[in-house]
Amino acid sequence: MKLKIDYTNQQFKVKLPANIYKLIIQAIGETLKDEQFQYSSEISVAFVTNKAIHKLNFEHRDKDKPTDVLSFPMWEKEELMDGSAFDGHSVMLGDIIISAEKAREQAKEYGHSLEREITFLAVHSTLHLLGYDHETSEEDERYMNDKQEEVLTRIGLTRE
Repeated sequence: MKLKIDYTNQQFKVKLPANIYKLIIQAIGETLKDEQFQYSSEISVAFVTNKAIHKLNFEHRDKDKPTDVLSFPMWEKEELMDGSAFDGHSVMLGDIIISAEKAREQAKEYGHSLEREITFLAVHSTLHLLGYDHETSEEDERYMNDKQEEVLTRIGLTRE
């Protein structure tokens, strides 16, 4: 499985950790491996301001507030796991939009590093791109919580 991450930083309010790109690739790769997603894939990851994510939330989710992360999946869960639509081609899984400001706030609130918070959000969103939804399924919520902690622990980003 080949993984390509298109990474952009569209904000300048929060200095991102130097190793964050490497951690995101590692965490997303581990998540896809755990989900037995064997297809070459591509994910777009963008860091934005609270103002930008607030606007996206309002436009796409009718929520009038900034959130930490948004996921825009390209496929339904069944299509992804079946794989017949890809026919050996690389799969664009979707977009992950992270508010760097919100990630910094939450890292402070939860008492852990910005690296851990951003990487957590990347794993969380990858699971959304694969079709899991904690807002509509308690089973998915439990699974996502367990999987996020498992992946973060495996790559050495335990709770401090």
